Amino acid sequence: MNERLMKMSKLTRVLVFAPLAILGMIIFTAIGGTIVMLLWNWLAPELFGLRLITFWQAIGLLALCRILFGGFGLSGGSHRNSRRRMGGRIRERMRERMAERWDQMTPEERERFREGMDDRSGRTRPLDSTPSA
Repeated sequence: MNERLMKMSKLTRVLVFAPLAILGMIIFTAIGGTIVMLLWNWLAPELFGLRLITFWQAIGLLALCRILFGGFGLSGGSHRNSRRRMGGRIRERMRERMAERWDQMTPEERERFREGMDDRSGRTRPLDSTPSA
């Protein structure tokens, strides 16, 4: 099967997989709309005194949530993924910088740093500060 896929031209693969992708989106939307409708009609009238909704209103509610909150899809919320990647880069850079600083510290500075991290208040003193008392 994999060899057959590799031998197909790009256009042929698109023509084969595009209808499958569209069918998958339709099925996902139908299942999602049904779940939203059932949950809404089960919970909202009892808890908040709201009216029952139809399947199409549930699809609209699902679309509204998608617009407002993102996600709900396999490729949705790409802006969140970029933030996550950026956060990972920032964390990695902070680790590198901390490792560099740690390597340059004397044993006394490392001990003072550890003491500051163990401080019950959760605050640390700068490494070059001297106690005021």
